[in-house]
Amino acid sequence: MPKLRIYFSDFFNVTPKIIKDYGAFNISLINDLPLFIDPFLLFNNEKYKDLHQEIIKYVSFLRDRSQHGELNSGLIKSWFLFPEVKQNWLGYSIVGNGGSGLGIDFAKSLNNSFSSILKNFGKEEITEGSHLEKLCLIKEGVGKDSVSDFTTNLIKSFLLKYTEGFAKKNIDKKYLSEHTVAKVEFNYETRSWSSKKFTLPTYDGDYVLLTPRDILTKDETWINRNEMIEDFRDICDSIPNDQLRGQLSDYFNRCLPDEAKKKERELAADLTIKNYPSFIDYYIRYKEKNPNGANRESDAKVSETERRYVEAVQLLVNMIFERNEDFFYAKDDTFEEAYKRVSYLKQVIENNNGYKVFYLNGVPVKREADLQLMFRLTWFASISDVNSEVDNGRGPVDYKISRGSKDKTLVEFKLASNSKLKQNLANQVKVYESANETKKSIKVILYFNDTELSKLTKVFKELGVKESKELVLIDARPNKVSASNVK
Repeated sequence: MPKLRIYFSDFFNVTPKIIKDYGAFNISLINDLPLFIDPFLLFNNEKYKDLHQEIIKYVSFLRDRSQHGELNSGLIKSWFLFPEVKQNWLGYSIVGNGGSGLGIDFAKSLNNSFSSILKNFGKEEITEGSHLEKLCLIKEGVGKDSVSDFTTNLIKSFLLKYTEGFAKKNIDKKYLSEHTVAKVEFNYETRSWSSKKFTLPTYDGDYVLLTPRDILTKDETWINRNEMIEDFRDICDSIPNDQLRGQLSDYFNRCLPDEAKKKERELAADLTIKNYPSFIDYYIRYKEKNPNGANRESDAKVSETERRYVEAVQLLVNMIFERNEDFFYAKDDTFEEAYKRVSYLKQVIENNNGYKVFYLNGVPVKREADLQLMFRLTWFASISDVNSEVDNGRGPVDYKISRGSKDKTLVEFKLASNSKLKQNLANQVKVYESANETKKSIKVILYFNDTELSKLTKVFKELGVKESKELVLIDARPNKVSASNVK
C-alpha cells in the first residue's frame, strides 16, 4: 500500500507522538493550517521571555529611528519589510503555503504609529510590559496575521534552531539539507540583518519549520480589537482613574443614539477609544491580569484545529483509501477526477460514518472555509494544479482544478445553512465559468439536519434544478432514517 503523505510526520517518517512530545505541532505540507503565533503567549511564558524581549528591543529600535527622523525608503525596506515565513506552513493560504508577507502598507502603518499609538512603546507605565498587538487595536488595516508574520520573522532564529534540534535527533539524514537563511539575526552595531546556515528537513527544495504548540492560537490573539470594542463598558468600570472613567462614559453616552443597537454601541465605543487612546493601555492591563486564560484558550483552539484538520482528515482519507486504493492516483480529466473525489467523499460521509469528521463536540462545521480546507487536504496525490479562491475578475471561486488552459474544472463548496444559497445557485457558477473560460463545474452542498434538507428541497423546486454530476448533495446528518435526494 503506497504511503499517503499529508503531514510533517508522513513526509519525514517520524511518529506524530514524537512531534507532540517535543512540543511541536504536526503541520500539513499540503496546505497552510489556520494557526498563527500570538505574541502574548511569548510574553506570558517564562520559556519565551527572552524571545519577547528581543521583539521589544527591535521594535524600540524602530521607534527611535522613526521618532528621530532617520528613516528613508531604503532603510524602511531593510528594517520594516519582511517576507512571509512560509516554511512554517501556518496561516491563511487556502492553497499551498504562499502569502504576501509584510509589505509597504504594514511598514507605513508601523512607522506612523510611532507618533501615535506606539509613541511610548517600550516605556509604558500602565501595563506590565510592551505588546506589539497594540498596533492592530486601533489600526484597522493591520490585522492579527500581520502581527503574527512580524513576530514570526523576529523569532525566526529560535524557530530554525528549534527545528534543527528536532531534525538532527529524530529525522533520517536523507531528508535533511543545509540551507542558508536570510534575515536571521539583527546586528545593532551595523544595523543590518545577517544570514546563517542550518541543517533542516527539506521538502520540494525548501526547508520546513516546526513551531511550538504553546505559542500558537487560532481566530484571535489574546489582545484583540473585537473584544476591546465588545467589552468596552466592563473595561471602563475596571479603570482606577475616576476622572478618565467619567470622561470615557460621558463621551460614549453622547455618541449613542436613542435605543441604540449592538452595532451602534460598538461604533460609539470605537469613536470613544480613538478620542481617548489611553483606554488601550487599560484594556491591555485588563488582559494582562488573566494570563492563564490566554493559555487555556490557545490550548483549546490548537487542540480543536488538530482534531479538525489533522485527526479528522486522516480518518477521512483512510476511509476513502480503504475503499479504493487507486482513488488518489487516478488520471482522469479534471472533471472526472474532481467528481470522483466528491463522489467518494459523499459515499464515505453518507454510508461509512464519515460524517463524524465534520462534527466537533457534537457541533457540525459552521464555516465553508473549514469544509474547503478539509477537502483540499485530500488532493495531495493529484497531478492536477489545484488553486483556490481564484479571482479572474468576477469574484473568487473555491477551487479551480486544471491541467493547462484546455482542461479546467471549477469546484464550489457550500453549506445548506448559507443564507445566500439560492442566489448563489442561480448565478454564481455561471459567472465563474465565464470568467475562467470553462463550462465544467461542480457544486457541492452539505446539509446537517432535516430543516436544512427541507430548505434545499424548496430552493431546488423554485430554481427547477435537481441533483446531478454538476450538483452534488452530501447528507451529513448523524441519524439518517433513509437516503434522501432532492428532486
